Amino acid sequence: MQNSSNSAAPRAVKVVAMGGGTGLSTLLHGLKQYVSAAGEIPLPGLLPRIDDLSAIVTVSDDGGSSGRLRKELNVPAPGDVRNCIVALSEDEALLSRLFQYRFPAGEGVGGHNFGNLFLSAMTAIAGDFSQAVKHSSEILATRGHIYPATTSNAQLYAIMDDGSFVRGETNITASQRRIVELRMAPANAKPLPMALAAIESADLITIGPGSLFTSLAPNLLVRDVSKAIANSRAVKVFVCNLMTQANESLGLTASDHIRALYKHARHQFFDYALVNRTPASPALALKYAEKQQAQIETDVDAIEALGVKPILGEYLLEAMDSTEGLVARHDTHRVAHDLLQLMMELSESPVTTLQRER
Repeated sequence: MQNSSNSAAPRAVKVVAMGGGTGLSTLLHGLKQYVSAAGEIPLPGLLPRIDDLSAIVTVSDDGGSSGRLRKELNVPAPGDVRNCIVALSEDEALLSRLFQYRFPAGEGVGGHNFGNLFLSAMTAIAGDFSQAVKHSSEILATRGHIYPATTSNAQLYAIMDDGSFVRGETNITASQRRIVELRMAPANAKPLPMALAAIESADLITIGPGSLFTSLAPNLLVRDVSKAIANSRAVKVFVCNLMTQANESLGLTASDHIRALYKHARHQFFDYALVNRTPASPALALKYAEKQQAQIETDVDAIEALGVKPILGEYLLEAMDSTEGLVARHDTHRVAHDLLQLMMELSESPVTTLQRER
């Protein structure tokens, strides 16, 4: 993407990022760098600033610390919300160490993350999980708002390729069968009004990266959320995953991911798809191949046939994870840059108004 030579200060934009897991928190880390501080004025010639950043996060996890707290305290899964709070906090390095700290195994708090316990305690004090997230964000000075995708204590169900039903996110991801369709109970799960308001006022909505069926699709199964996205005049961008994932997306191309999201949302809404074109190193490719995983095929023609414009970029970053070793991660700064560069180019295009009024 080419840099603009326009000398006027670009208009600040409102951004909603949707997803869950590592993918959403990684994206938020990059977008946070462009959030305007109070009273801060964007300088001429730079990318647009973000004057309002909202994350809408799946809360369907039922495993590990999050799953235990769901069962014991009847609270939505706090894990992905915790990761987003860390990603958007001012002192991310210190808060990450604190919120991700896991107590040694044993009875009571053993095995729990401190951040999960913090959010659960705040829920008990505030009387509501969404208010707990709001107050926690204020205390920790996050550069953005974080909204659970639903206030309902939602449970995921999957229909597998052999026709069987699997209940619960943990069982779904552990299954050896291929996921065909995802469902949510209750089917009429309710979203937060503030999340719907953020979608309605957004200039840019991103979905992804994240696990196709257990991080991205659950947000879209909240019917009012899907409808709000479809009705929004925002620019809607799918940020495609880097690698396929066991039982969720093995063999699926980039366009297949879009079709799967459309199927679960019951709406078609993407304008653009950010897709990686950087090849993995032999070492990284071999590691993923051992789990029968590979880079997602960038089938440009098929993406365009869906009415979605692909944006190809150098988004693959090979990183060392303390527990997993060599892993594929999105280059969050490149992704954030290209998203805002897209918004600048659209604002300068004479057809933008027509596109937004479609």
